[in-house]
Amino acid sequence: MLHAVIMAGGSGTRFWPASRQLKPKQLLKMGAPRSMLQTTFDRLAGLVSSEQVLVATNEQLAEAVVAQLPQLPIEHIIGEPFKRDTAPCIGVAASLVRAADAGGIMIVMPSDHVIEPKAEFHRAVRAGVQLIQEDPDRIVTFGIRPSYPAESFGYIQRGNPLAATPGISAFQVERFREKPDRATAESYLQAGSFYWNSGIFLWRAQTILDALARFEPEIYAAIERIAASIGTPNFQRTFVEHFEPIKGKSIDFAVMERYSNVAVLEAPFGWDDVGSWQAMARLIQPDEHGNAVEGPFLGIESSDMIIRSEANHLVVTIGMSSTIVVHTPDATLVAPKSEEERVREVVKQLMELGYQQYL
Repeated sequence: MLHAVIMAGGSGTRFWPASRQLKPKQLLKMGAPRSMLQTTFDRLAGLVSSEQVLVATNEQLAEAVVAQLPQLPIEHIIGEPFKRDTAPCIGVAASLVRAADAGGIMIVMPSDHVIEPKAEFHRAVRAGVQLIQEDPDRIVTFGIRPSYPAESFGYIQRGNPLAATPGISAFQVERFREKPDRATAESYLQAGSFYWNSGIFLWRAQTILDALARFEPEIYAAIERIAASIGTPNFQRTFVEHFEPIKGKSIDFAVMERYSNVAVLEAPFGWDDVGSWQAMARLIQPDEHGNAVEGPFLGIESSDMIIRSEANHLVVTIGMSSTIVVHTPDATLVAPKSEEERVREVVKQLMELGYQQYL
């Protein structure tokens, strides 16, 4: 049976001031009628029932996740007591899937990506499941054909082709590559054999646990101690006790870059990781001046702007271009698009200054 794990524990610091510690990016509506988390959950309808969905988040966001996904059984929300990156989190989720379904296959996906259309996403996932059914030890990931030489994504180099669902290309993974510099990214684009790493994975729960046991025995040992308490009154206490000492590591470093039997499917769907405010221009149809606007806005001789405001607060710009303006009730960000990466610096300095009320 197919199960789904939605990763929803990120802090979304690039989206300050709209994204805060208690309401990060995945809980926001980014140019859509429902939040990114809700949209990710909605995307699974028709593919996985809500009884087979887990949401992994941090403990302080668990209540907000419950509020946003009331149809999800509360015990299906994993509130991590400590931030330990994706490998330990995925290991715990895999243990829960295995406890419910010994042969269960699980898809793991971030909660803050835009994927369209849903039907093509479903078709790709089913093709991946078929590859795993043919080889139960196989891990499947989804590659995005690059449209420009991105330096902010990891890459997947494809190898020999694999038989797959008609209309969907699948390959053995030759190698995972870290985020490249500009020249290297351009060479990847020209080669035509590299994909952006979407961070979406398919595997049997037992396969990923076996891989963790092989490559990360200390993490695996802690997960097994936690798994032994699943279904008992001691689960939460055991979870906290054995999760805290784990040394965090991403699933990419822990397993994906070391596992030999990995297939990559070329995604037939549109994908956007919504990594920064400039993604608004891709999510919202810009006006005739290239302004992507959410909220009341008056632009006089203003172009190529990113504007986000509250419904009752008007933003006015005069003679401006290529600027981001984000208004919230207690903080406003104004920055050139070219300086967007420095939004993280703002969050860091607010922490250092003790301005917790703005975090």
